[in-house]
Amino acid sequence: MANLSTVEICAGAGGQSLGLELAGFGHALAVELDDNAVNTLRENRDWDVRHGDVADERTWNPNEYVGVDLLAGGVPCPPFSIAGKQLGATDERDLFAWAVELTGKVQPRALLLENVRGLSMPRFSAYRQHVKDRLRDLGYWSDWQLLHASDYGVPQLRPRFVLVAMRHEDAPWFEWPKKAPTKDTVGTALRAMMASEGWHGANYWAEKAKDIAPTIVGGSKKHGGADLGPTRAKAAWRLLGVDAMGIADTPPSASHPVDFIPKLTAEMVKRIQGWGTEPEYEWIITGRKTSKYRQIGNAFPPPVARSIGVSIANALNHKGEAKDLADIRDEVLHDRLYLALRSAAVPLTEKELVKISGLELDSRAFEHRMAWLARDFVIEEKDHYGDRTYRLLNFKGFVGQEDHERHALFAELRSQIS
Repeated sequence: MANLSTVEICAGAGGQSLGLELAGFGHALAVELDDNAVNTLRENRDWDVRHGDVADERTWNPNEYVGVDLLAGGVPCPPFSIAGKQLGATDERDLFAWAVELTGKVQPRALLLENVRGLSMPRFSAYRQHVKDRLRDLGYWSDWQLLHASDYGVPQLRPRFVLVAMRHEDAPWFEWPKKAPTKDTVGTALRAMMASEGWHGANYWAEKAKDIAPTIVGGSKKHGGADLGPTRAKAAWRLLGVDAMGIADTPPSASHPVDFIPKLTAEMVKRIQGWGTEPEYEWIITGRKTSKYRQIGNAFPPPVARSIGVSIANALNHKGEAKDLADIRDEVLHDRLYLALRSAAVPLTEKELVKISGLELDSRAFEHRMAWLARDFVIEEKDHYGDRTYRLLNFKGFVGQEDHERHALFAELRSQIS
């Protein structure tokens, strides 16, 4: 019986949803843009599921959920993806900063946001610092952690960069979940499914597939079909004895040779994502094959979500031993150049910024770092008696502004966004 409530934004097909439910959270609301994922959520649970743009108050009214225990979501990852252009705040799909501002409206006891590993890279250090600064302004302690699904019972690498924020009265009880590495390999996880249609090579194949899977890549309506990812991922799958060029309709049959190299079915990919390992992890994915694969591949593995959810629930219920907030580790390095700009009362020259930041940067490296910052922030540049000065102005990201260009871009690209 759930004793805590959650509002989940960008809920997808329900990987995080199921994990949070198993951790003791009841859904007050789930919001999702993709038609097929909405159908999947409604197929599995009788929650209040809203279909539409999560940033549009015609879809839902945040003021109706003030004080919910947990605000959670897997906001779109393309703005930070290593495989993408890493546009960050200037990507029309970026909702991370908006979700932080939403925290100020909803005032949950805790916040959980997950995204791709790319957000942990130096390119986004100022963006991360901006997020932490805003959460502090809103009255929350926050921390980031890079988690791998394989450390929480899932036979897949799948690194995800996770943000947890809590009010100061609950934060001392929070600790990141302890690792419990999977004992499964791709072979042991899928042996029975590979043999289900009578293929005589299933045992031989399973013995060869003796490692965990590379990260499942779901793609989007704009990019990515029903295959197992880019070239490097396909090569890794090949080493595991899997044909990654597509998704099969059925497992291999008795007519296939013992040394056949099979494709995975959508149900097999779902198993690699952590669904179906136990009865409590059963979940129906609706739609056609490509849609099913995309929903599965974009999901947050339920066992990982459950582990984090339990840690958050324990903190909200004040279970365990409280810690001094000053002793809680912050793994994320601050962007010292951004901090120098942010703290300056007047415009500063390159020489002054380098000195204040304590960084060893030549002019070329300085310009490169400033170009990074200029992707996410408005930086005013002026000539001052022969020197160029710099001053940090506004954050470029969408945080809920009615006149932000995100609205026009979203409307234009709506059919391509998932």
